[in-house]
Amino acid sequence: MSKPGQKGLNRIASAFFNSMKGMKACWRMEEAFRQEVIGAGILIPIGFYIGSDSLEKALLVSACLIVLIVEVLNSAIEAVVDRIGPEHHELSGLAKDLGSASVLLSLFLFFMVWGLIVVF
Repeated sequence: MSKPGQKGLNRIASAFFNSMKGMKACWRMEEAFRQEVIGAGILIPIGFYIGSDSLEKALLVSACLIVLIVEVLNSAIEAVVDRIGPEHHELSGLAKDLGSASVLLSLFLFFMVWGLIVVF
């Protein structure tokens, strides 16, 4: 069942602009995201340079992008939890901790990929 509303190119354009609003909000509100974007801006070109073939280049760049993707999702979880209310609740804390754990796992993946390709 399709959702009512825009269709075709208008829907794609609207989705793009909504995504850009989300990126701007994440940049404005999340220090970690800003740091990771700056790091990715430096490391992605380096990844294209040091990757010996297309697969290595794809792995190096993808590892950087996955960290950004997971950070945006973590920020979305935090925003929803904060929207519910400022009082402490065990499940709210768990949701935020799980989001943070996903960022940590993406960073482990990043360091593993970069370490294996750069060192070996």
